[in-house]
Amino acid sequence: MLRSLNRIMASASITLNNGKTMPQVGLGTWKAGPGVVATAVEEAIKAGYRHIDGACDYGNEKEVGQGIQNAIAAGVCTREDLFVTSKLWNTFHKKENVQPACEKTLSDLGLAYVDLYLVHFPISLKFVPFETRYPPEWIYDPSAAEPKMIVDPVPMSETWSAMESLVDQGLAKSIGVSNFSTSLLADLLSYARIKPAVNQVEIHPYLTQENLVRFCKMNDVAITSYSPLGAGSYVSINGATEDETIFKDATMASIAEAHKKSIAQVALRWAVQQGFTTVPKSSQVERIKQNIDVFDFELTEDEMKAIAGLNRNRRFNDPAAYCGAAFGQFWSIFD
Repeated sequence: MLRSLNRIMASASITLNNGKTMPQVGLGTWKAGPGVVATAVEEAIKAGYRHIDGACDYGNEKEVGQGIQNAIAAGVCTREDLFVTSKLWNTFHKKENVQPACEKTLSDLGLAYVDLYLVHFPISLKFVPFETRYPPEWIYDPSAAEPKMIVDPVPMSETWSAMESLVDQGLAKSIGVSNFSTSLLADLLSYARIKPAVNQVEIHPYLTQENLVRFCKMNDVAITSYSPLGAGSYVSINGATEDETIFKDATMASIAEAHKKSIAQVALRWAVQQGFTTVPKSSQVERIKQNIDVFDFELTEDEMKAIAGLNRNRRFNDPAAYCGAAFGQFWSIFD
């Protein structure tokens, strides 16, 4: 059974620019809370997932690690079968903080290395020690009279050099970035000793980011699409409305019906068929299983174009839209 699952997932992988392989569909763990996420991770691995996407800022890496350890202990997989991603938070961009942040993540996960470590945002915030608050989140001092995030500029070249050292020491097999625009990525590529393997960005049928995708492919930087199902995770935090969901879209519904698949499966197939890796989130076992069941059908060229034609340039995760109101300091990275 184990060998069979591993063969299936190996065939649904991409090869990164450093020769490492990365499974195309992973389990996203953002907003997966205590008491839920460990079970979700374990069930996902049992269902055939070999890619788990997490981050310091999600505040659940101990539980993610427990799910991984449970699956390994049950004989479902080995550590070497898995591809585990985590992310460097904004408060840890200074060179002296990068390795301790990675080591804290590894300790919480119970792992000796991560397969991929990403710079979570191109935003550097004032350092918050682990013992003061972890994860530190956006606001520097929540108890202040006027709590807000405090920007503390750090050159990306400094942060990236420290990220490269993680690879040198075997703490991360690959490194990359998240939420990087074309211009930010072009600048990083101009000096990187170790090229970013991945750019994890928001992509879904209402935000296709075709120019960024083209640039990444041209420079052999793989794309991971987060929020691949669009608005869902953002409705509860007032970042989207129910009317913006792809699950009410007539084009998506028509294509799903033609293939006898769900709208979610069509959206995920659209992502993997472009060569992306993608990290849908769910804590429900049946949806977890459904989200990885996207390799037994293919969208036609016309269907791929029809989905791309739904683009509204609707970005749900945009610091310019929420930093000022939620964290007391405007900041923009996509302009």
